[in-house]
Amino acid sequence: MRRALATARFYVREFSGEAAYDRYVAHTRSHDPQAQVLTRRAFERARTDAREADPREGFRCC
Repeated sequence: MRRALATARFYVREFSGEAAYDRYVAHTRSHDPQAQVLTRRAFERARTDAREADPREGFRCC
């Protein structure tokens, strides 16, 4: 049961994009431990701005 819940949690985090910040922090720390890491809020804002600026992502109505 515990394994099934852990697997479900993994897929929900990956599908929702919540794990992207954790990957960003791990990547940044592994390449430069002294680098300043964005806050989660700043990371999500930058990610949203980049997604909206890319015409391949399609039109965002809301």
